[in-house]
Amino acid sequence: MPSSSKDFGGTVIVIGGALQADSEAVWQRIVDEAGGAGATIAVFPTAAYEPERVGAQIVAALNRCGARAEAVPLAPHLRGVDLHAALNDAALVARVAACQAVFFSGGAQEYLVDTLQPGGRSTAMLEAIRAVFAAGGVIAGTSAGAAVMSRLMFRDAMDNLAVLRGQWRAGREYDRGFGFVSPELLIDQHFLKRGRIGRMLPALQALGCRFGLGVDENAAVVIQGSRLEVVGASGAILVDLGEASHDARLPAFNLRGARLALLGPGDRHDLASGETTPAAHKRCEPRLDPAAPGSRPARRVDRYFLDILGDGCIREALIQLLDGPAPEVRGLAYRANPGPDDALPDIGFEFRLRRGPGLMGWRSPLRGGQDYTVLGARLDVVPVRVAQPLFTPLAVEPLRVVESQPCLQGER
Repeated sequence: MPSSSKDFGGTVIVIGGALQADSEAVWQRIVDEAGGAGATIAVFPTAAYEPERVGAQIVAALNRCGARAEAVPLAPHLRGVDLHAALNDAALVARVAACQAVFFSGGAQEYLVDTLQPGGRSTAMLEAIRAVFAAGGVIAGTSAGAAVMSRLMFRDAMDNLAVLRGQWRAGREYDRGFGFVSPELLIDQHFLKRGRIGRMLPALQALGCRFGLGVDENAAVVIQGSRLEVVGASGAILVDLGEASHDARLPAFNLRGARLALLGPGDRHDLASGETTPAAHKRCEPRLDPAAPGSRPARRVDRYFLDILGDGCIREALIQLLDGPAPEVRGLAYRANPGPDDALPDIGFEFRLRRGPGLMGWRSPLRGGQDYTVLGARLDVVPVRVAQPLFTPLAVEPLRVVESQPCLQGER
């Protein structure tokens, strides 16, 4: 990994999607990184299904924080615009190149790459965006706009379990991204909300990426070279396959020894050194170490997660591992009602989170005591066979009539 932001030019800000208009910490950070009040920002609503409305909302949010943002009229769904002409408009390209930051909206990431990088070839407009970054500017994006930051990206892989089961095709589930971050890093969005750990792990293995960064909704990660910082209202998961292995003899995806970290607002991590610095308000609290003598877990429940890919479940499992009673937390990923076209309908996956050497974390009183940092968790993923059907209703058993027998003399 690179050792400083200079290796990769400017600053990348990846937002997990569903960013609220009043999420001032994220909007203001974009403007501040771009130079503060008066910073010029080119907003690309290219991925949006309603580019006029979405572009106007983003411009308004940035301008409330002091920027001079302007929407670039470049989107497949933008009415009355000649896409080819806009891409080759020398004046428009020059105006973008002169900006201090670029912002990609959410929507469908395939619209972004198919428009700005058709067939894997950079357009003049994408080269102008790269010039902004090379000059030390900011490249920010939310949801689809975050996905395109990686060298390789998720294109259309909405079914986590299908990816776990091996549905992984170039140009379908994955594609080339714009490569604004290290080639070892894969970005994903809506991560905790949509349980996308299920597609992240096989993608990292298949694409040969060491690190995966899954950013949750209404949160962002600021990336400067190898350094990451979480801002916003939620958090992010960092996956490291540097010490992971798998058994090639098994006929389904499997993994052993992945490292997972849960990072919250204010937490910083350096991919090059592997060091994490928790937010200042967490460092004021005692460090949580389950292996320490006298350690007492705050959570008494030993929960088995029947849908580990459910909303927020991987986060809760990591917290339970750190601050719960058991040294291992397990959960299942499976489909209870497979369809007729479902490949491998009886295959599921058990996720086994375990306490490795160095598992530690912090908990602050913010967010109702749910503001956690968890470091050093280990994860194994084991393919399992799930019964079909998984369950059957209980039936009413017929009454059994027992004929009475005559009593023998002396019996009662």
